Amino acid sequence: MISCLVEGMSIRSTVRVTGVAKNTIVKLLADLGQVCADFQDMTLRNLDSTRIECDEIWSFCYSKQKNVPEEFVGTPGYGDVWTWTAIDADTKLVPSWLVGERTSKDAYFFLKDLHSRLKNRVQLTTDGHKPYLTVIEPLFGADGVDFAMLHKNYGTLSSGATHSPEHTYSPATCTGIEKRVIVGNPDPKLVSTSYVERQNLTMRMGMRRFTRLTNGFSKKIENHAHAVSLHFMYYNFARPHQTLTKKFGTPTTPAMAAGKADHVWSTWEIAELLESN
Repeated sequence: MISCLVEGMSIRSTVRVTGVAKNTIVKLLADLGQVCADFQDMTLRNLDSTRIECDEIWSFCYSKQKNVPEEFVGTPGYGDVWTWTAIDADTKLVPSWLVGERTSKDAYFFLKDLHSRLKNRVQLTTDGHKPYLTVIEPLFGADGVDFAMLHKNYGTLSSGATHSPEHTYSPATCTGIEKRVIVGNPDPKLVSTSYVERQNLTMRMGMRRFTRLTNGFSKKIENHAHAVSLHFMYYNFARPHQTLTKKFGTPTTPAMAAGKADHVWSTWEIAELLESN
């Protein structure tokens, strides 16, 4: 069941493959998602990271934002949902994430959690989302971080052009980037969000709920958050990373590269967290 859930299968697909009842799988997801969140919260601390990239990835819960019933408009967990993520550019570890809204409040809590896990001064790169500007310096301190923003410019349809299937299903063309130093002295050559954007793809491939144009979206925000916790437990501890494996010459996970694990975890070991909780 765990293997199905972390490899991008929906709840109903997992039911069909395993023969296990839907409610049993949902309960496993909820219970295991919580213990995975607790385990990583406890383990992923005092990190030796030097380069961190942050981003936000969109999804939705219950329904698309335009279809949210009037009585639920403005209620968290209905419509647009944003997951904030941070990734260590060297070890590929994801030490912190937050499921919520794309607001300054959630930006503060996400970055506060990230800051509490870091041992060293880091070079931090984000996209051009404005809330980063208001919370990073107060949290990290003017002398405690090298912070830069990378803003990408995208092309638009030319006059008279129509929306073809190619335009609908393909990302807009990036026409240029702008690097902006905000605090400290970041190395311009290392100002990048490539790794965290690639992590966005990993999330969309590994969680059916994040797939675009799907009916496998989350119906409850709690289950959405549990799925994210399980995904990162598998990604950090149980899934060998191709780049790290090539670098070290043996199957290596982000947690191993960060010194937080000494072997590649199996899904059975992840399941055993339920017994130790």
